[in-house]
Order: sequence, then structure tokens, then C-alpha cells
Amino acid sequence: MSVQRVALVTGASSGIGAETSRHLAARGYLVYAAARRVDRLEALQEPLIRPLPMDVTDDDSMTSGVQHVLDEAGRIDALINNAGYGSYGAIEDVPPAEARRQFEVNVFGLARLAQLVAPHMRARGSGRIVNVSSMGGRFAMAFGGWYHATKHAVEGLSDAMRQELAPFGVQVVVIQPGGIRTEWAGISIGSALQASGDGAYAERVARMTQVLAGPGGSESGSDPAVVARAITRAVTARRPRTRYAIGLGAKPVMVARRVLPDRAMDAIMARAIG
Repeated sequence: MSVQRVALVTGASSGIGAETSRHLAARGYLVYAAARRVDRLEALQEPLIRPLPMDVTDDDSMTSGVQHVLDEAGRIDALINNAGYGSYGAIEDVPPAEARRQFEVNVFGLARLAQLVAPHMRARGSGRIVNVSSMGGRFAMAFGGWYHATKHAVEGLSDAMRQELAPFGVQVVVIQPGGIRTEWAGISIGSALQASGDGAYAERVARMTQVLAGPGGSESGSDPAVVARAITRAVTARRPRTRYAIGLGAKPVMVARRVLPDRAMDAIMARAIG
């Protein structure tokens, strides 16, 4: 008799998280789909998907959520740290409270959940922790400094986590999405205009938001299912890669970052945002 494998997916109310929940359920996983707003999980009404209220900025919420899964299912085979968002604006314009909140969601929530599931996985001698970063964790562009900083942090934490947990049979994988058709672009555009829509950076920010909202921007991005398939491979492969760069622009941008000097990359980024 086969064992029912269990996955915990954060940020599951839409986009990549919702698609990942469906893909893993289709592979026979019992999926706990976690989100702050459980009402937005109604579209995930499938036999192997269970909604789980969780706020990744609230330690009690994360602790009780993980314990609920362990009490009910008895195990967590895969943690998919997908919750995150992009808050844009010039570094000097973004309020410190918003910068801290982005780190709370994108970095500290991810790290805390890894802390909560790692002891269980170590004790069992197996497990997968999949951290959703971004191609933006390998470079930076103007007006996305705080967001890029969070994703660079995810990359570094994941590398250290992978080395620490490997001797216990726990594998850590990083997913680096490129341009994807999700709510991300709308949130980043709105935050950029709110933070820097007036003042010294207003003209450049207006051009950037027009590019993001235009035909060559978010609407031309890859379907979230592309990323969900990569996450599913990372979870199910016997020997997964340490990183999966996937989606519009991810691979060419990161190749360019490796081979080009800083000022050449700066020029490319400046042209990209108009």
C-alpha cells in the first residue's frame, strides 16, 4: 500500500500557488493550500486539496498551521514557499514599514516555515523544501530595489539551507520564475506609482509602469502553469536540480547577468523599463 504524500503550499489563493496545488494533487499528493484569505481558495475545491488559513507574517498562524497539517496528515513531504509579492518604488521613497513588510512576507515567513518543517523532515530522513525566488534574485533594476533585496536574500538562505539539510536527506530547491501572468505586475505597478509617482523619479516611474502594463509587459508573460510544472518536477524528481529558471526571460536574463559587466547590465535594465 502506497503512502499518501503531503505537500504544504503557501500563497495558494491564485497564480503560481493555485496552479502548483492543482498539479501536485494531480500527482496524488494531499495538498494543504495555505493563504491569508481562505475565501479566495474556493476555486481549489478538489478532493486532494485542503484549504489552510495562514498568514506568513504571523508566527502563531504559521506554527498552528504546520501543527494542524502534522496532526491531521501525520507528515509533510514537501514545503513549497511560494507566498510573496513585489512592492516597487525608488529606494528613498518606499516607507520603511513597507520595506520591512516585504521582507516579512518574502524572506522571514519563508525562513520561519522552513524552521518549522525542517525538524520533522530531518527526523524522517527525507523531504523537499522548494523556495520560490525570482530571476530578480540574480540581478536588480531601478525602482525594484527592496523587492530584489528580498529575492537575493531567498537565494542566499536557500543555498545555506541546502548545504545544512542535505546530510539529513532533505533537499532544498530554488525556483526562479521570469515574467509570469499573475497579480504580481498589477501590485508592483500600483506600489511604484504610490511611492514614486510624484517627485524626482515620477517621469521614469511612469515610463516603467507603462512598459509593465503594455503589450510587451505582464500580459505577454508565461502562464503560471509553466512554473507549477517546474515546482512539481522539483518535488517529485529523485534527484532534482538545485535551481529551475523558468518562464519568460528568466534564462537569457540570468545568462546576461553572468557574462556582462555591471554597466552593460545597467544599460540593458534602463532600456527595459523605458
